[in-house]
Amino acid sequence: MIFDKKLIPKNVQEYNELYNYSITKPESFWSEVAESFIWKKKWSKVLKYDFNKPKFEWFCNGKLNITENCLDRHVKNNPEKTAIIFEPNKPDDQTVHISYKELHAKVCSFANVLKNNNVKKGDRVCIYLPMVPELAVAVLACARIGAVHSVVFAGFSSTALAARINDASCKMVLTSDGSFRGNKTIDLKSIVDEALNDCDCVDSVIVLNIINSGITLKNNEKWWHEELNNVNDDCRAEIMDSEDPLFILYTSGSTGKPKGMVHSCGGYMVYSSYTFKNVFDYEDDDIYWCTADIGWITGHSYIVYGPLLNGATTLMFEGVPSYPDFGRFWQICEKHKVNQFYTAPTAIRALAKHPVQLVNKYDLSSLKVLGTVGEPINEEAWDWYNENVGKAKCPIVDTWWQTETGGIMITSLANVTDGKPTFATKPMMGIQPVLFDENAKELDDNNKNGILGIKYPWPSIARTIYGDHKRYKNVYFSAYPGYYFPGDGAFRDDEGNYRITGRVDDVVIVSGHNLGTAPIEDAINMHDNVVESALVGFPHDVKGNALYAFVILKDDNTSNDIVKEINDLIAKTIGPIAKPDKIQVVSGLPKTRSGKIMRRILRKIASGEKEKFGDISTLLNPEVVKSILDGKI
Repeated sequence: MIFDKKLIPKNVQEYNELYNYSITKPESFWSEVAESFIWKKKWSKVLKYDFNKPKFEWFCNGKLNITENCLDRHVKNNPEKTAIIFEPNKPDDQTVHISYKELHAKVCSFANVLKNNNVKKGDRVCIYLPMVPELAVAVLACARIGAVHSVVFAGFSSTALAARINDASCKMVLTSDGSFRGNKTIDLKSIVDEALNDCDCVDSVIVLNIINSGITLKNNEKWWHEELNNVNDDCRAEIMDSEDPLFILYTSGSTGKPKGMVHSCGGYMVYSSYTFKNVFDYEDDDIYWCTADIGWITGHSYIVYGPLLNGATTLMFEGVPSYPDFGRFWQICEKHKVNQFYTAPTAIRALAKHPVQLVNKYDLSSLKVLGTVGEPINEEAWDWYNENVGKAKCPIVDTWWQTETGGIMITSLANVTDGKPTFATKPMMGIQPVLFDENAKELDDNNKNGILGIKYPWPSIARTIYGDHKRYKNVYFSAYPGYYFPGDGAFRDDEGNYRITGRVDDVVIVSGHNLGTAPIEDAINMHDNVVESALVGFPHDVKGNALYAFVILKDDNTSNDIVKEINDLIAKTIGPIAKPDKIQVVSGLPKTRSGKIMRRILRKIASGEKEKFGDISTLLNPEVVKSILDGKI
């Protein structure tokens, strides 16, 4: 354990005491947490902040390198422990175990490759790779030499990739000749080639050979394996200031233009590590698996940095949950005796649609903690997950956080605080959530809905939007001065548990009533024949706004009574005012690669717009937009 035992609560009473300490004396608390790490030079002040600018500095003037905390100290104390288990796309292919000693050598070697190719501290490096160990190596190698990594999910279009490369003025691109995904082979290199036609900032490209495609490289391109032949595995870690940028990660903006969130070295290290240990109750010999992609913040914080900072064994999976069948997740859990399993509600709902025998045929007795991330989990999915995967013995941590926050903000702590279906529950140590009413006043009462805000900085808060600090201020700090505004609504029960009710722009005012979309969707999802639903508002001559529901059914050959049955269920559960004016049965919902429903697109469809959807190539399923427009199921 890297943290002092007094910083890790073991029961509700200890959580309450530690939480109270963390919000009454936050600088003292975070100073104690930060003492757990290797610093080249200790900070002169724990925190300086100004919500008006906005500017946040944690562990001021502290010097460190995050990779020494991820790798070097574990190499010294436990070199042969497995750092990464790599499970390839095909179940019959060889699993790879990489020890901390081996990972350290790989990172140092590739860091030297970067330096040989004129990448220096502060340069931006775009990483466009599938979920293979080299992706984690590349991330850490950048951090080793102080280069700023910008990972782009290897499923985004060339247009989206080019936009991110240009926005960050990336000097180098790391990619592969292709990738394996299910029963498909994807040509990543041609996507990069097309993107680079519109990028003048890139000096060089390094290509990892994965699929043996036999491609010929261009003048400024080099093979990954050949570059490794020119270096050794000795690379001193660059000394970084706590506030130096560690990475840029792009998240979707309401205007369609992605926002490059910048995270810094010191604060991000402290918070991602501390939340990982507490939320998942990780113990030294556990096998932890997060099914996300490193292209998302979940992968950054809870596949790479959080686990490795704790000396954990983290599992990386190259494939998809449906290949070779929908039992693949559970087959991997059995194979590696996974202890902590962290995935998205979208995946759970998709898996729940298939025969439960695909779960029951595997031994899941090793599981100790289950987690969800990306969106609030509805009660039906929570129950299925609890009963069939956790066998009613594993706590489920329903984590609320964002790319912008860097780490988990509101959640139960496994085996410490109580979970509650559909509730994220309690704030993490140091996090001070509030609810605002319609007049921007803090709500003191419980059993209230409101707009969520955070009233004190935490170490991993994003420092800016790359190249656009004005937008950073306008989006996150202008609506409620003196607070961070995440854009979500929430309900707080009389025990102080928080339930995220959806984006604030997903609160629809119908005939003067504020209707959160999440509770209505939960009611729709209670129908035995409903897999998933999404609700948006659209203009109405009489009501001002009306509700439009998009519904995916388990059995598409349904009766004509489905609309009446859903409306009756909503009326019974919430009230007649919440009944949608329109219910459309669809084959799918437009989603981001991280599983979030793109309601912006659904609102346009509901309003009768047939075009101007922006770049939808970055969606997980862009083809579904046309299907919805055509009214097909």
